Amino acid sequence: MGHTVWETSKAYGPRKGLEGPFTFVNGQVLYYDPKEGQYWDPRTDFYVEQAEMDGLHAQLAAAIIQ
Repeated sequence: MGHTVWETSKAYGPRKGLEGPFTFVNGQVLYYDPKEGQYWDPRTDFYVEQAEMDGLHAQLAAAIIQ
């Protein structure tokens, strides 16, 4: 099984209570909040809708397959 690594911007570091940061194919940096069960965007201070996460995961899967 292969994997792809995207470098996370140095502007984003670990945050207490959150997992990540995770950089997605489109360059978006998100953290996972295990208490809420959702991804959080530090630029907007909002949780990301599940439909948007589904799209990001599909982009990631497509990039890995290539």
